Amino acid sequence: MIRFILVVLILFLYLILGIPVLLVEWIISRFHPHFRDISCLRMVQAAFKLILWVTGADITYIGREHVPKDQAVLYIVNHNSYFDILLTYSQCPGLTGYVAKAEMLKAPLLRDWMKRLYCLFLDRTDIRAGMQTILTGIEYIKKGISVCIFPEGTRSKDGTMQPFREGSMKMASKTGCPIIPIAISGSAEIWENHLPRIKPCKVTVEYGTPIYPKELSKEEQKFLGQYTQQQIQKMLDRHQQQ
Repeated sequence: MIRFILVVLILFLYLILGIPVLLVEWIISRFHPHFRDISCLRMVQAAFKLILWVTGADITYIGREHVPKDQAVLYIVNHNSYFDILLTYSQCPGLTGYVAKAEMLKAPLLRDWMKRLYCLFLDRTDIRAGMQTILTGIEYIKKGISVCIFPEGTRSKDGTMQPFREGSMKMASKTGCPIIPIAISGSAEIWENHLPRIKPCKVTVEYGTPIYPKELSKEEQKFLGQYTQQQIQKMLDRHQQQ
């Protein structure tokens, strides 16, 4: 329980101490918006890395060199744990907005940091709002801001991937940006599989070869979500064999 208490304490202190930081960052944004963006990114990454260290997880990252440093990408990730966000965001080389459920807007302070980090809030009950979220993501990518999506729509309870939602792929098909498939194994063992305790465990995060939609066949482009899911499944299968 000590690890769990420490993680909660870090999150609480970060959000509380972050109140004046948000104000300072707002002032900075009036003069140097890009500097504000990068400073917010690095601060949150530092906090996430600290939390991951506290969990005691033995994390192996594979293939990070596949992520382009000179352009925005669409990260597509399988989803087993809340810690998947920390595992991936802590490694983003540049500005990256995550697609989150609209319910997160009800969380004070947390929502403010998420907005600063270009997160997109998806209302899954409103088709029109969902389309607007996708359009905003497309604009982000055009501006050089990467986007990360968990296209299953929710966390897997047993580690088996649910079908990817094809609509989530439009950000790549409409912009031509590369898709970076990410396969995560073992993250649910950090916390979800034995609530409320946090236990040290082995976690593997693998970045696959970039997928360029325009280089695929018409059939693969039509079912881009399915194609990307297959690439992630291949990586997950390799993890099981190691």
